[in-house]
Amino acid sequence: MADQFDVTLEDPELLLEVELTTNLIVAASESEDHLSQEEIDRILGILP
Repeated sequence: MADQFDVTLEDPELLLEVELTTNLIVAASESEDHLSQEEIDRILGILP
């Protein structure tokens, strides 16, 4: 009998969001001050 909870879940968009959020958390924890909007945009890959 197959286990209904034995499934592989992969959501590329969710993985990207997690990566971006992780990058922000790491940058914020390494910064001595608040991140500027420009720094946040750079980390998220937003072009000016």
